Amino acid sequence: MTPQAKPESGGAAPSPPAASRFDLPETDAFSRFYWDAAAEGRLLLRRCRADGCGAAHHYPREFCPRCWSEDVGWEEASGRATLYTWSVVHRNDLPPFGERVPYVAAVVDLAEGPRMMTEVVDCPEAELRIGMPLRVRFRTEDETAPVIPAPTPPARGFSVPVFRPA
Repeated sequence: MTPQAKPESGGAAPSPPAASRFDLPETDAFSRFYWDAAAEGRLLLRRCRADGCGAAHHYPREFCPRCWSEDVGWEEASGRATLYTWSVVHRNDLPPFGERVPYVAAVVDLAEGPRMMTEVVDCPEAELRIGMPLRVRFRTEDETAPVIPAPTPPARGFSVPVFRPA
């Protein structure tokens, strides 16, 4: 049996762990460039540089999912997209999504070709239409911060691309 350390008298009690956030990305050395660009109000994708391919893809990977070449590079997307499909989420128990319901989870076709999972904001459900034109915006990590138009950089922290009607 191992003795447990007792808190020193007069010391503050340890604070409880912070609530988990499921809307913030976990970055690594590869994805950091993508998230840094998003924090600057820029949406990036990857494009294959192999002869005869040239396919753009999103989510960012270190290889081309079409031809498997590792000769891929970063490219700034135009920020234009069309709505491919969506679902209105009325219940989500993961923080902080429960505070956002209802929200529109969507798949959009980027102008450059790839499909991207995202959220549509600033649009009533009744106005959503397959093929409607959209523009990227960025939601900041700070829940009280507004969704800001690109390319205005957010004040701090992570920014996640979302889309609104063009």
